[in-house]
Amino acid sequence: MSAALGIVLRPEGAGLAVDLTPPDPLPVAALLLGRPPEEVAELLPRLFNLCGAAQGHAARLALGLPAETAPARREILRDHLAKLCLIWPKLLGLAPQPLPEHWAEGGAALQHWLWGGAKPADLWPFLTSGQGVAPLLATLGHAFAPGEAVAVLPPLSDPMALTAQENSPAGRVADDPLMRQAEARFGRGPFWRALGRIVDLHHLALAPPAAATPRPGLALVAAARGTYALSARAEAGMVTALSRVTPTDHLLAPGGALALSLASLPAAKAGLAALVIDILDPCVAVSVQELAHA
Repeated sequence: MSAALGIVLRPEGAGLAVDLTPPDPLPVAALLLGRPPEEVAELLPRLFNLCGAAQGHAARLALGLPAETAPARREILRDHLAKLCLIWPKLLGLAPQPLPEHWAEGGAALQHWLWGGAKPADLWPFLTSGQGVAPLLATLGHAFAPGEAVAVLPPLSDPMALTAQENSPAGRVADDPLMRQAEARFGRGPFWRALGRIVDLHHLALAPPAAATPRPGLALVAAARGTYALSARAEAGMVTALSRVTPTDHLLAPGGALALSLASLPAAKAGLAALVIDILDPCVAVSVQELAHA
């Protein structure tokens, strides 16, 4: 069994051929069925290193248990800020920086930290301002030309379907004016997706993460990587059915964002594959192999 996502990249003309081998799925249902709902809601987050709070929140909503948004919101803020302050600067050759003070409180102070003031109406002057996250975004904009590492997918309309859908932070803020400006110039590539984390962070600084129960037993919960969908049923005090679809499931679906993005990365920029993958952010360990021309 493999717990890692295998990615093989091979030059094919000016582009890349991409071969994905998904990790073996964790038998979540087998581990949880037959337990009381409260126990399932407590155990599910412990099975995963990432987005545990979001998955626990989804389980509680699906099973009709009391649920709080604060842990899931803090989890998203932390994961978004870790990308902006620590991980992406390292991949772009920039100096990392500490997370902003009192980041877990969110609020207007966090929004101000992002932009160095009010949220701009025009993205392009902001990129040269040196304020907030502008240096990071500007460096990212120089790394990828328009149309590179892009993936255009249908919007998330059927969260429980294992099909290619735009299930990402960028997808849930795609109608924001700054996102439309970025898409018009670069397409739905790394710049657009990274900006999506920033805009999502801006909204979450003042609002709880989105959560919905479209029908009894089904919960949709916003998380750092997109939307988690969880369906569950309990009978006679025991959970008798449970299934979940994650942003990674949509990311790795045939024709999904990961394969499309890497396939539209020029072979000459294969060295940026690690950055593309991290921006897409599969919620699993990743093993990348680059093959030379045959």
